[in-house]
Amino acid sequence: MQTKHAVMAGLALLAASAAAYAGPSGGTVSGKVTYEGTPAKMKPIDMSKEPSCAKMYATPQLAETVVAGAGNSLENVVVYVSAGAPNDAAPSNAATFTQKGCRYIPHLLAFQVNQELKISNEDQTSHNIHPLTKLNREWNKSQPPGTPPISERYDKAEFISVKCNVHPWMHGTLAVLPNSHYAVTGEGGAFLLANLPPGKYTITAWHESYGEQSQDVTISGSETKTISFVFKAKP
Repeated sequence: MQTKHAVMAGLALLAASAAAYAGPSGGTVSGKVTYEGTPAKMKPIDMSKEPSCAKMYATPQLAETVVAGAGNSLENVVVYVSAGAPNDAAPSNAATFTQKGCRYIPHLLAFQVNQELKISNEDQTSHNIHPLTKLNREWNKSQPPGTPPISERYDKAEFISVKCNVHPWMHGTLAVLPNSHYAVTGEGGAFLLANLPPGKYTITAWHESYGEQSQDVTISGSETKTISFVFKAKP
């Protein structure tokens, strides 16, 4: 009986130690990105000069410079900790940027400084990938169909516009960020930044057409702070 009690006590001690070691998960900043006003209507993309891509769509696709949703929500907004968080190590997995249907998927790709970036071509035509950097090394590479992914890394945080010199309608953005605390809004415009240790942070929201906004938030424990960003739409 004493042995049984000793084992149970030992298991309870291990569980308590594990819980203490895990500690709190930190605080969370969540919210929504919306717009006010009337956003410009996105024009249909004419892919007639590239039939192999044009035939992939039943109806012409729209440009993604501004993607608005229900309730004035705004997609493709990068929300990230721009001050207050350490520049943590890049993850070992690669961020992937795909050319398919003569479009960049995703339109906006967020990843960390020094994280591997893999760019693939799933089309039957050649593409020319040209990231227009200002802080990082600029490069311009051709990628014929069936060739291996292009592998690159960026050592400085920067928002980089990407274009294809072969297909002028192809535009995208690479958001190279200094830490792992970031999110990209999807349908509904919501974002969530989790596991923030106690401290004061600057949260910035960036949009390719509407610029950026910032707010300061103080996290004191494991609470959730709610903030919102409202961009002024330009017709």
